[in-house]
Amino acid sequence: MKKHNYSAGPCILPQEVFDKSAQAILDFNESGLSILEISHRSKDFVAIMDEARALALELLGLEGKGYQALFLAGGASLEFLMVPYNLMKEGGKAAYLDSGTWASGAIKEAKFFGETVVVASSKDQNYNNIPKGYTVPTDADYFHCTSNNTIFGTQIKDFPSLDMPVVCDMSSDIFSRVLDFTQFDIIYAGAQKNMGPAGTTLVIVKEEILGKSGRTIPSILDYEKHIKAESMYNTPPVFPVYASLLTLQWLKNLGGIAAVEKLNNAKDALLYAEIDRNPLFKGAAAVEDRSNMNATFLLNNPEHAATFDTMWKAAGISGIPGHRSVGGYRASMYNAMPIESVQVLVDVMKELENKV
Repeated sequence: MKKHNYSAGPCILPQEVFDKSAQAILDFNESGLSILEISHRSKDFVAIMDEARALALELLGLEGKGYQALFLAGGASLEFLMVPYNLMKEGGKAAYLDSGTWASGAIKEAKFFGETVVVASSKDQNYNNIPKGYTVPTDADYFHCTSNNTIFGTQIKDFPSLDMPVVCDMSSDIFSRVLDFTQFDIIYAGAQKNMGPAGTTLVIVKEEILGKSGRTIPSILDYEKHIKAESMYNTPPVFPVYASLLTLQWLKNLGGIAAVEKLNNAKDALLYAEIDRNPLFKGAAAVEDRSNMNATFLLNNPEHAATFDTMWKAAGISGIPGHRSVGGYRASMYNAMPIESVQVLVDVMKELENKV
């Protein structure tokens, strides 16, 4: 039976990425070598890295605008540390929006470097909404936000316009919707939520903001050193970068971010319409802040859970139990999720209504 993969990450990827990756593991470019064993200094891999970095900027509309793309290791969690190391001045301060678990993690790391101002938080509402109406201190060295909160199913729809560097963790919604990406000075995203397998992190950096912190930065954590080494300061995660490149190529061939946004909007409209229509279910996140990547929802009567769980499993659905912080269910509808899979889930929800 075909599985409908709603996992929040590692996530669903396009079938052609699986096919090409599988072939490359056996024999990459008819070289007689696997992609897993080729040298990261080889001509073949340097070409992969160069194309992946260039294509990331192209898809985001940032080529030729002073940005550099890096593929690093350590996950987005390492960027919680790298951002303040590179941007927070000695004796300076940073401003953070606390909209979920990962935003809270970033705040924790920033506090090691200096004054960290939390401009607003929705923690007391169990992060079921995006804070609004906050003020960012004008003397902050940078402002940090998290665009999409995977666990809680919320997403920032409007970003503040600020006269300071803006940093955004886009781990779970990068490449999913059209934005003016020039409003951000650093964008980072773990690959495993919408771009590739776990193991690499895409970091987009506007070069002009670097080198101003006055700090001595360990080499492995210095964005400038990674840029100078063309994202090969140390051995890069070869296979995750290759699979990410294949995903970016797929996205470009699909028509880019504008094309996939239309598909994503159709998917989330289909599922949210059923959540709102069906008397057995209710959404977990504030309606105006609902994510188009991660739909969180609950049963109104927990006694129906056993029946519903049996039904969605029988339909070949995988990965929809909600995070323990929210409970209920979480349907992650990343770029590669076909609308047909969303329809299967909606049909099961309707069937439950008729059954009980």
